[in-house]
Amino acid sequence: MPAMTAKTDVPVAVLALDGVVPFELSLPGQVFGTANQAAGTPYYDLRVCAPGRSVTTSPEHGAFRIRTPYGLDGLDGLGEGATVVVPATAHFLAAPDPAVVEALRRAAARGARLASVCVGAFTLAATGLLDGRRATTHWQYAGELARRHPRVDVDPAVLFVDHGDLITSAGVAAGLDLCLHLVRRDLGADLAAATARRIVMPLQRDGGQAQYIERPQPPADPGALQPVLRWMESHLHEPLTLTAIATHARTSVRTLNRHFRAQTGTTPLQWLLHARIDRARQLLETTDLPVTLVADRTGFGSPTTLRHHFTRHTGTSPHAYRKAFRSGTGT
Repeated sequence: MPAMTAKTDVPVAVLALDGVVPFELSLPGQVFGTANQAAGTPYYDLRVCAPGRSVTTSPEHGAFRIRTPYGLDGLDGLGEGATVVVPATAHFLAAPDPAVVEALRRAAARGARLASVCVGAFTLAATGLLDGRRATTHWQYAGELARRHPRVDVDPAVLFVDHGDLITSAGVAAGLDLCLHLVRRDLGADLAAATARRIVMPLQRDGGQAQYIERPQPPADPGALQPVLRWMESHLHEPLTLTAIATHARTSVRTLNRHFRAQTGTTPLQWLLHARIDRARQLLETTDLPVTLVADRTGFGSPTTLRHHFTRHTGTSPHAYRKAFRSGTGT
């Protein structure tokens, strides 16, 4: 491995707020500490900073109390070259303590880069530093982040967004992607790859978090579109048109579009496309069917059409998706 030329003992401060998620609290230390080991040089100087120097982790993940030598004062003096990581907390929907917000703003003003993991983006957004910028968070809460912070351009489909000084990442494991990305920025691809091998994960995962997003089910209103939606799902393999769907629903195309917009928030053909992608995902996860047959059974007609729409909506190819999610219970 090439000799290290980067500056050593660069601070990485992990901000531990009350209710912090234990895994996300520890993963920066795991990645940056492993990078130190792989380099044979203490490049990163790791510290955990907690208000009051003590914090209780999230009760949903087995609450326990930790003590650390650093309070918020551990962020004071951090400047250019330093990194502050903000993990998720169980209380992310509550407004953060103003002292925390000010500490993050001061660190940013001195030139430290700030990075959030999962819903830690809510804390980062509260500083105003993400205003006018693209950012991400866990796909499940991306809509809420956008609603609360309309000046932030929230992208729910990616694993992380890097602006150099501000980096946001998606849910949980995307924090590993984020930290490996920072190691690559700091120390180069070779050292990042060595770190990834030591923690037994790929240096870069295929696709984004779009491949993990669940399509919400329409409201269960027996007097609404449920019979039409069930019929569409049972005929995904057929070349359904707007006219065919409207004929089955015994309504006009215009009325059909209006009802779909009101009750599902999308058009009939967009709903059909997402239903076909969901069916393709199911077949790729649970069967050994070749892509040609998956395309046929989901109404895409050809593997090329399936690959185009699947990759566009999930951020990864059918082959890569099957490799990542195959359950091993094929039929």
